[in-house]
Amino acid sequence: MKSSRLQNIIQLLSGCDGLTTDTLAEHFAVSKETIRRDLKGLQQQGKIVRHHGRARAIHPNSRDGGEPFGARLKSHYADKADIAHRALDWISTGMTVALDASSTCFHLARQLPDIELTVFTNSLPICHEMAKRERINLICTGGTLDRKYRCYVNPALVTLLKGLDIDLFIFSCEGVDEQGNIWDPAEQNAAFKAQLLRRASQSLLLIDKSKFQRSSEVKIGSLSQVTQMITDAHPSRR
Repeated sequence: MKSSRLQNIIQLLSGCDGLTTDTLAEHFAVSKETIRRDLKGLQQQGKIVRHHGRARAIHPNSRDGGEPFGARLKSHYADKADIAHRALDWISTGMTVALDASSTCFHLARQLPDIELTVFTNSLPICHEMAKRERINLICTGGTLDRKYRCYVNPALVTLLKGLDIDLFIFSCEGVDEQGNIWDPAEQNAAFKAQLLRRASQSLLLIDKSKFQRSSEVKIGSLSQVTQMITDAHPSRR
């Protein structure tokens, strides 16, 4: 019965933009706790996304439901700028720092002083910002420009990283779920972050309170891989 119900849940979610836990429990005539367990299992299998009491299906050929860079830059603007400012304490002269193409890291780039530093990034806006700093050595991944996310996608990233020792990788994400898994909507961005997370000596996750208990299409890794997290969330929400 459970196997059949799981298949029916996926079929039901595939035909709409998402349903609440209450609606699914009523439809299948089971408890909300049962539905939550079902949805948790489907999420771990990478078949659905859960967010604020709702669930939606992930379509196999569409692993990119994220917002464009411009929209993300406007969202939680003050919170992200404050979180980015707190990350400055982690950066010192002589380091090689990798920054992802997140809007929070762009806030960080704007606040970064012009010091002897190497910055490695796949972000077009961060490249433009770093070009204004004469002392910063900028290394861009290059590759094909993804205009939606304003980042470069380079299949040769692994080869490029072989010649770099990353002291600190600073990044953000789409969400962190209840199990501590870190998620992103776009496969190419998630792959970039996953590789840097494995290679960097230390990592710093910048995440605002709206992203907790939230998942997305592609798993980056887990909080256990992260050296430190900077957030504006209350401890009970982490």
